[in-house]
Amino acid sequence: MTGLYFERALLPEGWAQNVRVTLADGRFASVEAGAVAVPGDERHAIAFPGLANLHSHAFQRGMAGLAETAGPNDDDFWSWRETMYRFVLTLDPDRIEAIAAYAFAEMLEAGFTTVGEFHYLHHQPDGTPYANRAELAERIAAASATSGIGLTLLPVFYAHGNFGNAPPSARQARFLNDIDGFGTLLDGCRKAVSGLDGGVVGVAPHSLRAASADEVKAVAAMAPNGPVHIHAAEQVKEVEDCEAATGLRPADFLLEKIGIDTRWCLIHATHLTAGETRRLAASGAVAGLCPVTESNLGDGIFPSADYLRAGGRFGIGTDSNILISAADELKSIEYIQRLKYRARNVLAPKGGSTGRRIFDGALAGGAQALGLGPVGFAVGAKADIVTLQAGHPSVALAKGDGLLDAWIFAGAPIDSVWRHGVKLVTGGVHYDRAALHHRYDRALKALQD
Repeated sequence: MTGLYFERALLPEGWAQNVRVTLADGRFASVEAGAVAVPGDERHAIAFPGLANLHSHAFQRGMAGLAETAGPNDDDFWSWRETMYRFVLTLDPDRIEAIAAYAFAEMLEAGFTTVGEFHYLHHQPDGTPYANRAELAERIAAASATSGIGLTLLPVFYAHGNFGNAPPSARQARFLNDIDGFGTLLDGCRKAVSGLDGGVVGVAPHSLRAASADEVKAVAAMAPNGPVHIHAAEQVKEVEDCEAATGLRPADFLLEKIGIDTRWCLIHATHLTAGETRRLAASGAVAGLCPVTESNLGDGIFPSADYLRAGGRFGIGTDSNILISAADELKSIEYIQRLKYRARNVLAPKGGSTGRRIFDGALAGGAQALGLGPVGFAVGAKADIVTLQAGHPSVALAKGDGLLDAWIFAGAPIDSVWRHGVKLVTGGVHYDRAALHHRYDRALKALQD
């Protein structure tokens, strides 16, 4: 039994002082406010629950910053994708595992305690399956085990190059499966994750351009009790192509022809009409927002203000891993709306904290999207904990929800992180950072050579 004592902690009912918790088998065994520390308790000043990173492509951490030079023509998502395709061809299983393990350690340092890995890199560079079809999924699971982060593995079904079952390009060969091959892969993913503490497996039809309606339904049926994630309406061109092929926009198509519910997470959902926004909110599905990546790619602006007013659920993800920071993802959701409306505290309730509003939304939505069960400082919930450095100037005058505002908007740094009751980050640094960084650096230097 481990005892922790916090001067201030965010409980489900709100901030409380002098909170003592005990941990057993990775979960909260007791949570008591107004308590007195006992000898042997580890003491911290400010604590709140760890967040879920609901959308990551871990291997893309290795190409962060490589697509920031202007090309001869206008740059957008599609030109960035060409850089990504070239990078994919350089990766073998060892490099993928090294990059993922380091990225996962950075996520823990940033306040994420679970990652949803949208895993679409399956085969050898020429598209030939590995002898073990789940080879690369096993490498992602190994990276999770090495770093200690929780994992919801989302193997991706990818079959076509565009709407209308257009043939894929040679550059997409590493991603492709038919339904039978995907079933074999999914079985392998379940075995890969079975040994992890709290591992979850869902499914991810990549997008409506890469999977037909029948394939989307078939893939979703393969995980009847697991989460289902899909890219939707990220790009204007995607929306236009979908309308031309089906007569419906992507979100409308998913709502009307597929039928989505609380198991589903629509990644990005950037380009929604007012009607789609209301219907997506009413469906109970989660909008998976990745505003740092969406800004980097020039995707567009998700209608956060209207969506939240309609009761919509959301979570945050680091997607391309151009920058791994829970605070930056949360901050960007609000700042983008400030630029759009030329106003401040756009997403906050009247008289309420912006940081608390978006933190609570991301905590609940991320847990739903990754199939995590109860979260937060409550008896029986997994002990995923983040603490802030007490002496930072940004927390000097902060009280209550202002502590979250200080972290999200004013740069108060993370001190410690526990995941399932195991302390993995101390003084802001992952316990195995040096070794994981050395392995990552060696993998990328080999590409330079």
